[in-house]
Amino acid sequence: MSSASSMVDWDLAGRTARRLVSPGPRTTREEAAAVVRELHEAAATAVAHVEALTGLRPAPDGAVPEIAVVDRPGWADANARGMATLLDPLVAKLAERQDSRPGALATAIGSRATGLQAGGLLAFLSSRVLGQYEIFGTGGRLLLVAPNIVATERKLGVDPSDFRLWVCLHEVTHQLQFTGVPWLHEYLEQQIGEFVAATDLAPEVLRERLQDVLRSVGDAVRGTESGSEPEGLMALVRDPRQREVLDRVTAVMSLVEGHAEYVMDGVGPDVVPSVRTLRKRFAQRRKGRGPVDRVLRRLLGLEQKMKQYAEGRVFVGGVIELAGMEGFNRVWEGPHNLPRIDELTAPERWVERVLGRPSLPA
Repeated sequence: MSSASSMVDWDLAGRTARRLVSPGPRTTREEAAAVVRELHEAAATAVAHVEALTGLRPAPDGAVPEIAVVDRPGWADANARGMATLLDPLVAKLAERQDSRPGALATAIGSRATGLQAGGLLAFLSSRVLGQYEIFGTGGRLLLVAPNIVATERKLGVDPSDFRLWVCLHEVTHQLQFTGVPWLHEYLEQQIGEFVAATDLAPEVLRERLQDVLRSVGDAVRGTESGSEPEGLMALVRDPRQREVLDRVTAVMSLVEGHAEYVMDGVGPDVVPSVRTLRKRFAQRRKGRGPVDRVLRRLLGLEQKMKQYAEGRVFVGGVIELAGMEGFNRVWEGPHNLPRIDELTAPERWVERVLGRPSLPA
C-alpha cells in the first residue's frame, strides 16, 4: 500500500489502528447480523427518498457503488488505503522537484514514525465515525460503521430503525453527489494537486511538520494539550496560493456536508417519524467540546474552518429558500457555479452571481 518513499507508512498506520482500536458495544451474533441486514436495507431505501427530494440521479453510465457495513478496524483500513492512494503520488511529485533527497534509511524511519502517529489517530476516529462515502481509493464505496451507529443510538435513546435510516440519508446524499456529478471528484483531486504544486517545502520538512501536528493531536486525545492554541494543519500552509486552494476546498466540502444535513431533515416525519427528536438530540451531542472537537480543532488549527462546515447548511437552506431546489441544483453544473467562501454565509450573493437575478423568495 505504501512505497519506500512515502511520507507516511500507511501499512503500519493500518496495523497500528487495528491494534489500538477500542471494542464496540456488546451485541449477540444474532443482533449484529440484524443490524447489518437493516443497514443494507436502510441504505437502499434512502436512495429513492434522496433522489425525490434533491433531483440528483447517478450518471447513467456510472458503476453502482458498493454499500459496505464495516466494523471499526475495517473503517481504519479503508481510510489508510484511501489516504495512501491520494497522498503518495502527490508526495512523489513533490520529491521530484527537490535537488537533494534524504537517504532510504532516513525516509523509512521518518515514514514509520508518522505511520505510528497516523495509526493512533485512525484508531481514535474509528470509534466516532458513523458513515462515510469513500471519495478516494476504492472507486466509491459507501461505508456504514455498524458498532458506532449502534453505540450512538443507544446513547441518544432514539428509535434504532429511524436513526439508521437517518444516517443512511446523509451518506446516500454524498453517494449521489459524487455519482450524479462526475466532475466533482476530479475537481477535488485537481485542487489537492494545486495545493501540492504551491508547496515549496522539502518532503522531509513537510513530514516533520506533519509529525508535530499528529503529536499535538495525540496530546489532545489524551487531554494533555497545552493552554496555547496551535496552528495545526495551518502550520503546513504558508503560500498564499495554498490558502486560496484551501478556501476553495473548504467551500465545496461545506456545500456537500450542508446539502446532506439539509436532506436528513428535509425528508420529514413521513419518512423518518422521529426526525425532529433525532435532530434535537444529535445537535445537543455536537455542542460539547469533547475529544472529537479537540482533535478536529487541533487538526485544522482554526475555529473558523470548523464553523464553515456548519455554514454549509445555512448556504443550502438559504439558496433553496430563495431559488427553490431547481435553482439550487445549478450548483452542480460546473466548478464555476460552486459557492465561494464568502457566499456560504450570504447565499443571496450566490443567487445573484449564478442565477443572475435579485434574491427573491422562491
